[in-house]
Amino acid sequence: MDGAEICVLLVDDQDLVRSGLRRILRRKDGFNVVAECSDGDEVPAVVAEHRPDVVVMDLRMKRVDGIQATRSLAAQGFPPVLVLTTFSEDELLSGALRAGAAGFVLKDSSAEELIRAVRAVARGEGYLAPAVTSRVLTTYRRAAGVAESSAVAELTAREHDVLRLIGQGLSNAEIAEELVISEVTVKSHIGRIFLKLDLRDRAAAIVYAYDHGIVAPR
Repeated sequence: MDGAEICVLLVDDQDLVRSGLRRILRRKDGFNVVAECSDGDEVPAVVAEHRPDVVVMDLRMKRVDGIQATRSLAAQGFPPVLVLTTFSEDELLSGALRAGAAGFVLKDSSAEELIRAVRAVARGEGYLAPAVTSRVLTTYRRAAGVAESSAVAELTAREHDVLRLIGQGLSNAEIAEELVISEVTVKSHIGRIFLKLDLRDRAAAIVYAYDHGIVAPR
């Protein structure tokens, strides 16, 4: 998505929230809010019509919640979902992660963090806001337990390094700079990591990295 306009669908049942998001995700900064939904049941038809690059999704809505809507999009493999959450929604975070959310960001995050998150998800990198990471991990473990796996032993030293840096929240560009390799090589390593560890996406890789001691809890 480098240099290209990022098309965004906003999904939230509060007009004021959508208005605030729209003011942040401006065209002059490389975004195009192509459509808005006030409930999750509207999402499939709007996605089919507008083909957004990223869906920014609220979790609590009246008819169809963000988890159901995220699951339906993940099943078709497009587009990635960035979940908006609050400190009162811990019990929903695990469900959103398991449904296939590509990232999580707090509703009261700064404009700069929201922009970083949308851009990261559009690049296929996923995003976990630092303030959300520990809560996502806690709720995910409580719901699913910590998976035992020896598959991590199949990773090469370089793949292990890449997984560690993913767990620390680095982007592909930052990983490339840290390891002095190209972004193409980083993407290749990530593809092999996902295959070896049977991971669906970057958010799942972050959970795996924490649960298996590759990244120490902060």
